[in-house]
Amino acid sequence: MTKIKNTPEKKSGGILARIERVGNALPHPAIIFVIMIAILAVIAQICASAGVTVNYYDAKAESEATIAAVSLLTPEGIRYMFSSLVPNFTSFAPLGIVLVAMLGVGVAEDAGFFDAGLRRMLSNVPSLILTGAVVFAGIVSNIASDAGYVVVIPLGAMIFAQAGKHPIAGLAAAFAGVSGGFSANLIFGPTDALLSGITNEALRAANISASVDVAGNWYFLLVSTFILTIVGTVVTEKIVIPNLGTYTGDYVHEDAPLTDLEKKALKNSLIGLGVFLLVLGFLTIPQGAILREADAHGKMTLDAFLSKGLIAAIFLMFLIPGYIFGKTVGKINNSKDLVESMSKSMASMGSFLVLSFFAAQFVAFFAYTNLGTILSVKGAEFLESIGLSGIGLIILFIILSAFINLFIGSASAKWAIMAPIFVPMFYGLGLSPELSQMAYRIADSSTNIISPLMSYFAMIVVFMQKYDKERGLGTLISTMLPYSIAFLIFWTILLIVWMIFKIPLGPGASLFV
Repeated sequence: MTKIKNTPEKKSGGILARIERVGNALPHPAIIFVIMIAILAVIAQICASAGVTVNYYDAKAESEATIAAVSLLTPEGIRYMFSSLVPNFTSFAPLGIVLVAMLGVGVAEDAGFFDAGLRRMLSNVPSLILTGAVVFAGIVSNIASDAGYVVVIPLGAMIFAQAGKHPIAGLAAAFAGVSGGFSANLIFGPTDALLSGITNEALRAANISASVDVAGNWYFLLVSTFILTIVGTVVTEKIVIPNLGTYTGDYVHEDAPLTDLEKKALKNSLIGLGVFLLVLGFLTIPQGAILREADAHGKMTLDAFLSKGLIAAIFLMFLIPGYIFGKTVGKINNSKDLVESMSKSMASMGSFLVLSFFAAQFVAFFAYTNLGTILSVKGAEFLESIGLSGIGLIILFIILSAFINLFIGSASAKWAIMAPIFVPMFYGLGLSPELSQMAYRIADSSTNIISPLMSYFAMIVVFMQKYDKERGLGTLISTMLPYSIAFLIFWTILLIVWMIFKIPLGPGASLFV
């Protein structure tokens, strides 16, 4: 067993190093969220006192809306902060998802299933291929909505650690794929259906007789998957790993070959996993399968399962092989041992729970003030007033949307506000609704990974600190910033090339009208 030491010494200079030092010199991330709440309260009070309001059409609610900035320092605001403290925490999106998934993951990790499986899988794998595989797995995981956050990202760190590479670099590569490349994929999924529905409502509200198909961005997203994989791989190898430097955390890299007992346990656990996947396939694949539900049009789909039930499947997907592996090697002998493995996993999530509590309050309080929506509408009005067209307009729209994404985490919530403004506006300038939607998706994905308001950001900090307790918010932001900038630049360039050569964005989806 040896410490991971095969990465170069960290460079002392550079903008990323300075960002990291400043960020890590700040208080604990939980306290940072408290400070941000205080700053938010002041800004909201100023905006509310100034009577800042906006009028817009909400494509999600299908109605006109007028909202004003709301102060947290009024009697109503203070009452809200006190009364919402518990609901904000218990309804925080990642909380249940992460904890349920980690019950199964914890068993697999404690039993040694991950360690043995990765040692077997990673022997003699070239560095570039390994990095590319992690980024690619992250990108394609979005077909399962948010599941990639709780599965692929920690696995990315484990894979890198077991391969003798810096585990935080693996976490970063996976995070870049899962969140930075959230819109890209080989096939279209729930996000495509959600956003195209909002786009169509925006068209209907503007009395435009056009519609966007679910597959309207498919060709572009298919190519984007491979482009972002390449970009993410290069950024990891050429920027992130050198910047992180030599790993000095507590994780110990296991070089020893698998024992005969471990080989037997791995074989048994993979058989168990295979049986589970066959059962899951029976429950999901046939048209009338139990886990399929009828959508608004009466079609039996997996949308409900992917958004609500997938985490339960992930829990079992790791629990079953983990238990079988532990049983075979003698690590799990009875129910007490099984529950003990789960308890260890929950104990390790204590920091996540504390950080989630404060992050949840900030996200909820920010939404209460309406500042995110006001920023979106005001930004849209500004862009509309400039009078640009064509490629220049698209580039500026992407920059604006990427900036707004730092303040509103939900892709559908932002698009519900922005689509009724931009889709008709762009349509009048000869740009198709599919193009408007695709430009928005590029921006929405690229800056996810540097926004503290992104729901899973707190979780990523905790996963990172599992490998190095000295690393903080500054490390995460400085590590992810190169991915964010690179994805935004190269993805935008790809769209410009698409526009120049007038390549369809999807089946029957042209760029211009």
